[in-house]
Amino acid sequence: MHPNAQLIDRFYSAFQKRDAATMASCYHPDVTFSDPVFPDLKGAHAGNMWRMLCERGKDLKVEFRDVRADDATGSAHWDAWYTFATTGRKVLNRIDADFTFKDGKIIRHADRFDFHAWAGQALGTPGKLLGWTPFLQNKVRAMAAKNLAEYESKK
Repeated sequence: MHPNAQLIDRFYSAFQKRDAATMASCYHPDVTFSDPVFPDLKGAHAGNMWRMLCERGKDLKVEFRDVRADDATGSAHWDAWYTFATTGRKVLNRIDADFTFKDGKIIRHADRFDFHAWAGQALGTPGKLLGWTPFLQNKVRAMAAKNLAEYESKK
């Protein structure tokens, strides 16, 4: 297995154990992370997001597969089952991840998932009806950013 594929495997194996410190150690100090909810996290904020999610995800279950990597880039698919705390609704989020590497670490991590499908599960009827709209997407992003800022201020 390519060393960068081993790095991705280490990252998600740590996620399965909710070991955010190991996850963050896979990241380059100048990492950028993006997904539909956290579109632009840089540096320590990316690791802190995983810390927050691992600590708060009491019933979080993660499975991953299709890990591929070469000297420059990599990818994987992962699924997350959890209860969305705000609504108490069960979620299965199916995510495709792309990675770029530098100095043996992940320098760019971009996750893609169907926000509308996620919103329908997490938010129920409002998510099903409005999950495709920039209004709801921006509202969710603002709440996520606020939650991360509050989490980081307590650390």
